[in-house]
Amino acid sequence: MAPNAKPPVCKLMDFGKWKYEAAVKARESRKNQTSTQLKEVRFRLKIDDHDYETKVGHARRFLEAGDKVKAMIQFRGREQQRPEMGVRLLQRFAQDVEDLGQVESNPRQDGRHMVMVVGPLKTKAQARNEAPDDEALDNEENKARAKAKREGRARKTQERQERVSTDQKDVKPLSNSMADYLPDELKNL
Repeated sequence: MAPNAKPPVCKLMDFGKWKYEAAVKARESRKNQTSTQLKEVRFRLKIDDHDYETKVGHARRFLEAGDKVKAMIQFRGREQQRPEMGVRLLQRFAQDVEDLGQVESNPRQDGRHMVMVVGPLKTKAQARNEAPDDEALDNEENKARAKAKREGRARKTQERQERVSTDQKDVKPLSNSMADYLPDELKNL
């Protein structure tokens, strides 16, 4: 406690307890740490609109979680002679995710690939702190959807049972003759 005092002052303590408390503090500090990962989204130059929207949706999900997104375009064959088309596609991608992230590295060509990195606007810790509220809402919505689905199934089952009657008085005997199934006008011919 005070080694330079006259006489020196010290404190007797339980070493096992001190070691345990130090381990708990280290565990707590590790729990609060978050590491941002680099997620990758790959495109081809001739990508269809629906496929592009799917890839943008994945990137938006990664950015909402607080991760960086590496957008990569793969060029094949003659596509390598048109890098300006790749730049246009990556700029369109950057505009579609600009509300969640900002461009950290501009598009650059690396052999057969063109790469751009987009970083999130909020940190991973901020995204994680906001997520539990969304999960609670999603959980309530899922419960309501499941309840409506069960009620709909029960209603359909009840309608089916009402339609099909299996009482003996409602059942007609089956016949092997085609004449029994003909309309009355044709039976007398």
